[in-house]
Amino acid sequence: MNVGFYGHVKQYHNIKDEIDANMAEVLESGSYVMGPMLSRFEDELKEYMGTKYAIGVGNGTDAIWLTLMALGVGPGDEVITHPNTFFATAEAAWIAGCKVVFVDCDPKTKCIDPAKIEAAITERTKAILPVHLYGQCAPMREIKAIADKHNLYVIEDNAQAIDGRGDDFKQGELSDAVCTSFIIQKNLGCFGDGGAVFTDNPDIDAKVRKLRNHGSAKRDHHSFGFNSRLDDLQAGVLSAKLKHISEWTDQRIGWAERYTEGLSDVKNIVLPYARPGYRHVFHLYVVETKDPAKRGELLAFLRENGVDAKTHYSIAIHKQEGFPWGKEYDIVGSVENAERNAASCVSLPMFPELTAEEVDYVIEKVKEWDAAN
Repeated sequence: MNVGFYGHVKQYHNIKDEIDANMAEVLESGSYVMGPMLSRFEDELKEYMGTKYAIGVGNGTDAIWLTLMALGVGPGDEVITHPNTFFATAEAAWIAGCKVVFVDCDPKTKCIDPAKIEAAITERTKAILPVHLYGQCAPMREIKAIADKHNLYVIEDNAQAIDGRGDDFKQGELSDAVCTSFIIQKNLGCFGDGGAVFTDNPDIDAKVRKLRNHGSAKRDHHSFGFNSRLDDLQAGVLSAKLKHISEWTDQRIGWAERYTEGLSDVKNIVLPYARPGYRHVFHLYVVETKDPAKRGELLAFLRENGVDAKTHYSIAIHKQEGFPWGKEYDIVGSVENAERNAASCVSLPMFPELTAEEVDYVIEKVKEWDAAN
């Protein structure tokens, strides 16, 4: 059996009529950029997220750095995050001109560890950038308390956690803005690049809207800005998919539970941890080999047996080769948990369109490797 890592084509065929109808509507309208489909999708997004504003932008990276710019966070300022996430989280802060300060992750959740944040705060710190990694929200109440104490902004990176929430909070409730990505592999993915900013702050909304469109809020009137607009075709795809996102999340959670139950007796692998009461949306189902040196062997074994496993992310950001333009970072304290996560992580196939037979086959092969090691 072969088990792929993505279910993009299956998902398209499952709701093909809805997607095709929206795309045809856009094509027939003749309005493909900043048109009525984008406006409609932004209205649907803000209602779904429960925020006052939603702004479609070109991608998730732009969502973060445009938000930083809208808040006036830039050269000379510091932004705190953790290094065991996708490169774009830190890259966005570098694009805005900031210095990135890395602290360690929680050893269980792999999200930023609030206990490590205060030691990293200096007079130059302006923002905390927690990542809802793998689909699980960071502990936002603890992060918000630290931010309020030190008068810092909080920007949530929820590129992997659309539809997620905490035990007593929703995304956007405890931050200045939430930034997301709609690239195809996300839980809510378009057919290319896309992103959005969610906020209750009218100033952020107004500034990001101008920044994404060459500094323009009115035709022929411009200030400093960029070209980062979510086009209407992608908005149409996303609008069709948004109606199904909660159902798809429930399916992901179901497959995660099946993985966890089936792998409960493994000896050489650590299974993902879900905080009690949180809605972990399982963008990824990430296990770790107890011996990092064995990670490559597990990956090779799974692939040889038709399971398309991957790593997220195998090189911590501060260990990446070469930073252009002299971009700066600092590390406060040990980041051993983040480094271990990077060295030992293996992502098993996870998407709503999996079948029970596919999940059971993956479990069988992981247990076969485990028994031999």
